[in-house]
Amino acid sequence: MGSKETIIIGGGLSGITLAYLLTKRNIKSTILEASPRLGGRIQTIKGVIGTPLELGATWFSDMHPNLLALIDELGLKKYPQFSKGISLFQTRSFEPPQKFYVPEAENPSYRLAGGTQMLIDTLIQKLPEDAILLNTKVTTVRETENGIVLGTADGRFLDAHTVVICIPPQLASKQMTFSPALPDPLVAVLPSVQTWMAGAVKFTLEYERPFWRTEGYSGMLYSHAGIITEMYDHTNFEGSKFGFTGFLGGGAASYAEEVRKELVLRQLGELLGEKALKPVAYFDKVWTDEFILSGNQVIQRPHQNNGHPLLQQSYMDGKLFFAGTETSPEYSGYMEGAVISAQLVAKRYFKT
Repeated sequence: MGSKETIIIGGGLSGITLAYLLTKRNIKSTILEASPRLGGRIQTIKGVIGTPLELGATWFSDMHPNLLALIDELGLKKYPQFSKGISLFQTRSFEPPQKFYVPEAENPSYRLAGGTQMLIDTLIQKLPEDAILLNTKVTTVRETENGIVLGTADGRFLDAHTVVICIPPQLASKQMTFSPALPDPLVAVLPSVQTWMAGAVKFTLEYERPFWRTEGYSGMLYSHAGIITEMYDHTNFEGSKFGFTGFLGGGAASYAEEVRKELVLRQLGELLGEKALKPVAYFDKVWTDEFILSGNQVIQRPHQNNGHPLLQQSYMDGKLFFAGTETSPEYSGYMEGAVISAQLVAKRYFKT
């Protein structure tokens, strides 16, 4: 790799969007991704019968113009989250759930046709074939006279002219050694930046038929009583594949997946009847792996230090920058924040 290279650490939405923006300006970049897949906290899997099922980021709205513009530019389609029918609110396990209707929203939540992963996959298609290295975990960042040398967990060294860190700041602070050391105020802030979705447990269910719709239910559930805390209809854009997605309570991470599945089905069986007990597939994901959090797994309060002014600055004599949704001064934690952070770095620091 030549020393004129820009290296982006992290192949989530911010890193891949930044690479795309730089490619449009004929600036070469390489993405280093520690995990075996791209997308970061976007992860769409295919169910047993082909339903796109979201284990990560799912929803966006008209309040997210930069994300919407990118979706339009890439020729992707959005569609509103289904909410028609009876929704349920469960306060106590020994009381019947409250039934309510959600009015047609003026500002609906949207989903992406084909799944949110379509955003990642379509951006990747716009990049050069050699622009991405998977399974490449950066452990050392060392400034040199002409650039930065990155050391990887498997003993490689990569030369860069410019480096943009697009992984959660907490993760960067725990997994990377910087030489010379970063300024003390930044060193103090990095480990305390809340990582969006850290500690969340997302689940999905796939069904052959949307039995809840035919029985007048929206598929929307909020609960203070069962393992499911919130749930939504997860029918695909074409209206031909069906399921649910949602979040499990914080304690769910301590159970085995089979136990989580059993508790989910028990709760849905009581609320929606026997048909809920027979999904084609169940999947879930605990968002506390080594690519999200590092160290003692402390979950910070929501949005703590997100968009911090120190994350907007450059370091190592203008060669090192931070991006990623946690760094965005607006909509941090959202896909919109990831896109904004990529745009800000591209605009501020990359002149053509």
